[in-house]
Amino acid sequence: MSTAPTAAAPLTSPESPWSVAVVSEKVRGWIARLGDVWVEGQVVQFRERPGAWMQYLTLRDVDEKVSLTVSVLSSVLRDSTATIQEGARVVVHAKPDFYKVNGSFTLRAAQIRAVGVGELLARIEHLRRVLGAEGLFDDARKAPLPFLPRVVGLVTGRNSDAKHDVMKNAQARWPQVRFEVREVAVQGASAVREVKGAIAELDALGEVEVIVVARGGGALEDLLPFSDESLVRAVAACRTPLVSAIGHEQDSPLLDLVADVRASTPTDAAKRVVPDVAEERRRVEQARRTMRHAVRARLDREQHGLDGVRSRPVLARPLSMVEHRERDVAQTVRHARHLLNAALLAASGEVGRLEAQVRALSPASTLERGYAVVQRADGHVVREPDDVAAGARVRLRLARGEVGATVDARP
Repeated sequence: MSTAPTAAAPLTSPESPWSVAVVSEKVRGWIARLGDVWVEGQVVQFRERPGAWMQYLTLRDVDEKVSLTVSVLSSVLRDSTATIQEGARVVVHAKPDFYKVNGSFTLRAAQIRAVGVGELLARIEHLRRVLGAEGLFDDARKAPLPFLPRVVGLVTGRNSDAKHDVMKNAQARWPQVRFEVREVAVQGASAVREVKGAIAELDALGEVEVIVVARGGGALEDLLPFSDESLVRAVAACRTPLVSAIGHEQDSPLLDLVADVRASTPTDAAKRVVPDVAEERRRVEQARRTMRHAVRARLDREQHGLDGVRSRPVLARPLSMVEHRERDVAQTVRHARHLLNAALLAASGEVGRLEAQVRALSPASTLERGYAVVQRADGHVVREPDDVAAGARVRLRLARGEVGATVDARP
């Protein structure tokens, strides 16, 4: 009984190799086990052979440079609802087959269907909802465009009208604008890869401040690369502000939604990325006129206010207020002096009266009339005989000076 081969026991060896027929047969068996499959692709080569029972076409991947040969019975082709022509996008129900005579691999088609616009739009809509739920289309993550970029990155088709529209209109608006141009395929299998590579290359250049992806419109099938998920994610990860200018108003590709700014046409993109020098000059001149008018009006208002202030009497004759106060002070001083003089006269009369009264009541005036004041040695005034003893010394105070005396005897 035979056993299954293992990794330690290879199927072949230099001593016991397989023949080409055996290898071909085994490959044919492995491929046959795949069974029937549905395959989507784009017809890139087809030439109908009238009268032949078998027709051949080449089906290429919509994103990668991968092609397969498809064989289909003429009867199946006649019954197909799809229009088989180069560029058509189709879905093929086929069985993989390996023709061991010449070692060729083909898809033997049993049915061919056209990928309709409705189906493509449904796929794009589904992808839009998925990416939108992730926040890739949110306005919060969109970056504003610089007012005057030093260098504009331009991703566009090779020698395309879109390239000339962007550059011509941008340079007409701002002649000093510089461009870093990357010409790529904008449709077909290599479009997604080339556009992504160009965006990444421009994003890495520090001098590039804004990137424009431009294409001059086209059929929905031609614009499918700009709704590719990998391209949309690459644009979302781009650090440089990006403008989408695909120029397809009816069905916007997903690039329009993820871009920081959507322009309706390449010409519109040129207007958005650089300002119009003539318009800016007009704005500067208008601003200068407005500022001059505002300054002149302010000066006029201030001059009018100053004239009004200067016309007031207090400023027309600034000393008038001081002179008025000076007269008030002088009058007050005169009145005060008058009052003071009157008070002094009254006080002088009162002093004279008091002086006469004091003089009249003063003991000195009595002494002037010949009287004397007798005082004991201790200064006590003698008022009666009993205040002194016989033989005591006393002082007699006269009007002018004093004399001493001795008491001889008391009466």
